This record gives sequence, structure tokens and C-alpha cells, in this order.
Amino acid sequence: MISSLADSVLVTFIVFCRIGACLMFVPGYSSVNVPAQVRLFIALVTTFALTPILIAVLKPLTDQAAPLTLALLIGSEVLVGSVIGLGGRVFFLALQTMATVMASAIGLSNIPGTPIGDTDPAPALVPLIMASVTTLFFMTDQHWQVLRGLMNSYDVWHPGARLGGSMALDQLVSRLSEAFVLTLRIASPFIVYSVIVNLAVGLINKLTPAIPVYFISVPFVLFGGFLLLYLTSDELLTQFMLGVSSWLAE
Repeated sequence: MISSLADSVLVTFIVFCRIGACLMFVPGYSSVNVPAQVRLFIALVTTFALTPILIAVLKPLTDQAAPLTLALLIGSEVLVGSVIGLGGRVFFLALQTMATVMASAIGLSNIPGTPIGDTDPAPALVPLIMASVTTLFFMTDQHWQVLRGLMNSYDVWHPGARLGGSMALDQLVSRLSEAFVLTLRIASPFIVYSVIVNLAVGLINKLTPAIPVYFISVPFVLFGGFLLLYLTSDELLTQFMLGVSSWLAE
């Protein structure tokens, strides 16, 4: 009985390795504004919910296993969980980068905002966009899709199967390229707006060098930027959430 209990505890810990590593990086749960106790509670509850389903798969791997084998199994599970979590995290990091570009394009780069997902200072537009997509992430039940994806990951990355560094790197590079293509497409109207505005201001400045065109144009640049943000915000958020949901569907 004691041996059976010890095996159950070991299986539970191995399940926790994948889930806990994923929740350290996955969007929403990994924010610095979420207390560590809350993240630990979510990881433990999810682990206890999935362990009865996975015990039949994991128990043969832990029975009479050597310490080195267990260490490799634990390391593999942590790596798999980290790859899954980082796969979603890069979408939000890419959007955060492009939101900074968007803020610079419409003249808001010098207006500081309150950080939402981290402690680094950022323009005011960045926390607004990140707070919006994080809220939509939970409102559209994408956080449940993350947990469902964790369960389905055991069919793709079988416990005990070694996940090589090249395979993990390929997964991250693929997600990173998808994320930056998606966010670049989202930010493209603002980049085009910035090019047109700077070209127009430069031409006017050449025609009237005695007038401080840059300072006079700031209110008009801000107005045009806010108008563009108002017209594209719905599509911006929709396209991003569709990109995240397509990643979760994989």
C-alpha cells in the first residue's frame, strides 16, 4: 500500500512538472500581477484533475525506474510544458512589440503608461492593447483551451519520449514566425500611416522652413492616429484572437 501511494505521488509530481512549467509561461496565468499562490493553486488543481486520467499512462514509466530515468522523465516533462507555454507567450510578446511600434507611429511613444503584464515601462497604448487582449483571452474561454491543449499534448508528446533540443527550438521558431507575421499584419495600417505622415511633414517642412511644422503637426498626427485606432481596433483584436485560437487548435 505504501509503495502504491508513493507511485501515485510520483505520477502526480510528473504531471505537475508539465502543467506547472506551462503555466509559468502561458499568457494570462504567467502575468506578474497574478500572485504566485494563485498560479500554484491553479497548477495543483489542474494536476489533481488530470492525474486519474493519466495514471495508467505514467505509472508503467515510474515502476521500478532508475533515478536517472526518473530525472530524464521529469526534465522532459518540464521541457514539454515550457515549449507549450512559450508557444502562446510569443504571440503576446510579439503583439507587445508591435503595439510599441503602433504607439510610435501615431505619436504616443513619449506618453508613459502603467505596465500590465510586466514591470517594464511602455507607452500608454501598449498597456491598453495588452489589457484588452488579455481580457478577451479569458472572455472567449481561450484559457480553457490551454488546459484542453495540455491534456491533448500527451497524445502528441508521449511521456518518456525525449524531446530533443532541435525539436523544441523548431517549435518555438515556428510559433515566433507565425506570431510576428500576424502582429505585423495587424500593425501594418499604423506603419503605412507613419510613413505617409512623416513624408507629408517632411515635404511641408521643406516648403516652409521658417515655420516649425513638426510642433504644429503634432495635434493633427495624434488626431489621425486616434481615428485610425478607433476604426481598426475591432479588427485588430479579432485578428489577434483568431491567431491565438488557431495556435490552440493545433
